[in-house]
Amino acid sequence: MPQVRIAFLVFLAVFLAGIALTRRAAEEKTEIAARIRKYTSAPGSHEERQESKKKRTPWTALASCFGLLVPRRLLAGVEAELVQADLPLKAEEMIGLTMVLSFGPALLASTLLQNPPLAVILAAGGATLPLLYLKRAKARRLQQFNNQLGDALLIMANSLRAGFSFLQTMDTLSREMTPPISREFSRALREMRLGRPTEDALRNMAERIKSDDLDLIITAVIIQRQVGGNLAEILDNIAFTISERVRIKGEIKTLTAQGRIAGTIVALLPVFLAAVLSILNPAYLYVLIRHPLGLVLVGGAVLSELIGIMVIRKIINIEI
Repeated sequence: MPQVRIAFLVFLAVFLAGIALTRRAAEEKTEIAARIRKYTSAPGSHEERQESKKKRTPWTALASCFGLLVPRRLLAGVEAELVQADLPLKAEEMIGLTMVLSFGPALLASTLLQNPPLAVILAAGGATLPLLYLKRAKARRLQQFNNQLGDALLIMANSLRAGFSFLQTMDTLSREMTPPISREFSRALREMRLGRPTEDALRNMAERIKSDDLDLIITAVIIQRQVGGNLAEILDNIAFTISERVRIKGEIKTLTAQGRIAGTIVALLPVFLAAVLSILNPAYLYVLIRHPLGLVLVGGAVLSELIGIMVIRKIINIEI
């Protein structure tokens, strides 16, 4: 027993020393990035709120520990998702929150209630909830952005007809429109003023938003800057196309409402029944966890659920 404690203390000391060395090596790089971010990020943006989050020393230190255990590629992917959702979190904090929500309730259910089936359900639910919230935040922000594109195109077209340059038009959008579209155009304008080419700044904005309508606009603007043409007329045509797409999407959403509700009920019904049975009669579901045939049945049920969800989503999601 003493040998185990000594080994654990040695491991903890080495682990903390590695964290200190890593943070020391990255300190200069972080300082330079913070200076640049002061000029490229708009007030109240994701980057500015993320920088303020670094002052929370306890949670930041714990999140850094989670970040050391996760591959950099995964951290970069989570960071991109958080930027698209405009959530004031770092990738390490998001991963740490997911792990806490997954293992915390599961440990309580297994130690206090002695209920392994409920622990598995709580672990799966805790790991899924942050991902669902992130996906919903992304969809909500994308919807808000797309709803503002029509008005933004009209302002851009009228500004160009009035004799404004393209940069002046973007400055008008950043001042006259409301977030999130004003924030994104303001950030792109800041990048241009710092020397980044206009095409690269527009592509970066498209990468942050992931909007098909915005991709269409940026492609048209880039082509017009290369070959010339009447940009105001092009934007008017794109605005008409986007408005028609929004109208058709609304009609499709109304017609597929019943299918979406049925898919949600079918997907959540087995989980709800398993949670209720695990509370009322834990021994009834305990066999599914201990017996090999029960594990096979649970795996087949989960696989069937996933296939059903994907098939229903494929049916109701119609590309326009």
